[in-house]
Amino acid sequence: MEACGGSHFWGREIGNYGHRVRLIPPAYVKPFVKRQKNDAADAEAICEVAQRPTMRFVAVKSEAAQGAAVVFRTRDMLVRQRTQIINALRGHLAEFGLIVAQGPAHVAKLIMAVQDPKQPLSEAARPILCVLVDMLGLLDQRIKLLDIAIARRAKEDEVARRLMSIPGVGPVIATAMAALAPPAETFKRGRDFAAWLGLTPLQHSTGGKQRLGATSKMESERCDVCSSSARARWCVGPREKERPRARGLRA
Repeated sequence: MEACGGSHFWGREIGNYGHRVRLIPPAYVKPFVKRQKNDAADAEAICEVAQRPTMRFVAVKSEAAQGAAVVFRTRDMLVRQRTQIINALRGHLAEFGLIVAQGPAHVAKLIMAVQDPKQPLSEAARPILCVLVDMLGLLDQRIKLLDIAIARRAKEDEVARRLMSIPGVGPVIATAMAALAPPAETFKRGRDFAAWLGLTPLQHSTGGKQRLGATSKMESERCDVCSSSARARWCVGPREKERPRARGLRA
């Protein structure tokens, strides 16, 4: 079966009847589709791919694994919305000559500029900007609640507790890996897990000449969250004050 929305649910349902379910990434099926796309061509391509001896399949997730991923993905969505509002405030204020540096660390300056009546803001624009400020505060509250839920789940999950013993790995990274990563037995070595995460260079090798490019970040969602969270935790030592770079990375 081609991995898509709802494929894990149907994989569990079909597996209850004694069938062995294998999910195939759509990127691996597409090269085998002949000419135009239709149901018959898709079914033929799936059958061709399933018979390949070196094909890599997607493990069917349980309901518990999918439920754990909802918290993490919801937090990620709220963080993106908060970033959008911050950028919108910066852009609107720049039109009135108020320049504020980038990053969540300078959000307080944005709020002060909107709420200060002495700032040269249009009276028509100020109430609208206050709406964005209120939405920003609401998103901060929701993200903090989800952080508490993630920390609680990380303490209750055995795999997450083991992951948090690694330097630089906190509740967010541990919960993301436990919820989104396939079972550990899927990977033969640590390099395979790094390749799944996207921490491998792009290759443009030919004719016996090895040419490596930048990091692929094939799984950009997981790679960005894990790398940024790890850098933020690394920048804050046990006995040192939080650095400006770390404050900017925290989201």
